[in-house]
Amino acid sequence: MSILYNRVVNPSENAVAGKHGVAWWRTAKKLTYRYAAAFGAIAILVWLFTRLPVNPTTVALTFLLLVLFVASRWGLTIATTTAIVATLAFNYFFLPPVHTFTIADPQNWIALLAFLVSAILASRLSERAHRETENANRRRKEVERLYSLSQQLLSTENFLELNNSIPLFVRDAFGLTEAAMFLPKRNEVYRTGIEHLELSDEDLKAVSVRGELVIKPDELISLVPLRIGARPVGSIGLEGTLLSRETLEAVGSLIAISIERAGAVETLSRTEASRESEKLRSAILDSVTHEFRTPLTSIKASVSTLLSSAALDDAERRDLLDVIDEETDRLNRLVGEAAEMAQLDAQKVELHLEPHPVMEVIQFALEKSAPLLGKHELRLQVPETLPEVRVDLERIAEVLIHLLENAAKYSPEDTPITVSAEARARMVEISVADRGPGIDDLEQSLVFEKFYRGRDQRYRVQGTGMGLAISKAIVEAHGGTIGLTSQLGRGSVFRFTVPAA
Repeated sequence: MSILYNRVVNPSENAVAGKHGVAWWRTAKKLTYRYAAAFGAIAILVWLFTRLPVNPTTVALTFLLLVLFVASRWGLTIATTTAIVATLAFNYFFLPPVHTFTIADPQNWIALLAFLVSAILASRLSERAHRETENANRRRKEVERLYSLSQQLLSTENFLELNNSIPLFVRDAFGLTEAAMFLPKRNEVYRTGIEHLELSDEDLKAVSVRGELVIKPDELISLVPLRIGARPVGSIGLEGTLLSRETLEAVGSLIAISIERAGAVETLSRTEASRESEKLRSAILDSVTHEFRTPLTSIKASVSTLLSSAALDDAERRDLLDVIDEETDRLNRLVGEAAEMAQLDAQKVELHLEPHPVMEVIQFALEKSAPLLGKHELRLQVPETLPEVRVDLERIAEVLIHLLENAAKYSPEDTPITVSAEARARMVEISVADRGPGIDDLEQSLVFEKFYRGRDQRYRVQGTGMGLAISKAIVEAHGGTIGLTSQLGRGSVFRFTVPAA
């Protein structure tokens, strides 16, 4: 019986081995081309100088220039080999007796040795200068990439968005194949993609715990701890390019600072939101308390008077009952507005859209708001050529009623209110203009918010501050927009658009 054992190979091992094989082949191919070019240049020079009347000094200096060029381009190893081959060629073809490696004159030995030493020393110096230049350029590029990375990190303040974007930012900034980041607070690894798994979760977690930089040159992998001072806040892995230790530590510090900054901004935002929520809650409580207390007080006073033993005639009794009836309607309207606003916020209101003439919408709203207009003169500017509008008649009329009620409340009784309409592209714009006190520029963006009321009108005019918020929600549900133009002391114009049929 024979037993066959199969070794299960990790796909990532195959990937690493494949990458190393490809890299080795490319390196060998590049070296072959360079050696061939250097030796070919020597051959060309030998062929040229053997046909020209030149002295050995000229040949030696030309070979020396070739060695320096090779050293500056391809490094010390190829330059040294080129120097040795050039020395042999110089001896064989140009030092007597030619076509032999024998040197007749002892002085030529000194010249040949001086040439070889000079070539090697010069190539070494040239290669060192070339290497330092490359290092300086590499560090300059790394600094530029660090600056670009810092700009991207600091431009993102959303904590979750930043965490997801950091690996992408680092990969793009340094031309990596993959980047992955581990944050212990969230116990989550953020990656540029799932196709590369050489940066394992276990390695990232281990570096985060130890807080030590790990570099794997054979695999082109660097694992960098993210530290704020001596406190590690996570780790990041880079694959595809080996960066200097200083650059890696700078990347880790930049990312750690950006994460801490985004976390601080998020905490500050939550604190500010909580503060604003408390302020809004106080405003709502103040508004609702004031609006509900007024009719309740009137109802309570009227009922107490009716229940008392005071002698009341029929007219007085009737007046008290009228007060109770009006204030009860007011309470009912306040509760209805609050319920309607909740439904609109939850998008639970169903619209019955049908074509209607603009004048029909305006007349419907005027009939409902007639008691609210009081002594105001109403002016209509509605062209007969306007197209029909596709709206829910009752809902859009409600918007117009709120605008007419506001115009009547906030403008003197003897001033006119103008209702106009005009076509704008595929929309129809309806506007209500009054001669009220106007709205300050700073408040114009706030009047459509729930429960907001003007600072100067808050206690002078009754209201909950929900009318304009309800109007905005209804208009936007129709696909239109609502806004205003106002000037202090001159009045306001509220306008909204609805789609034409």
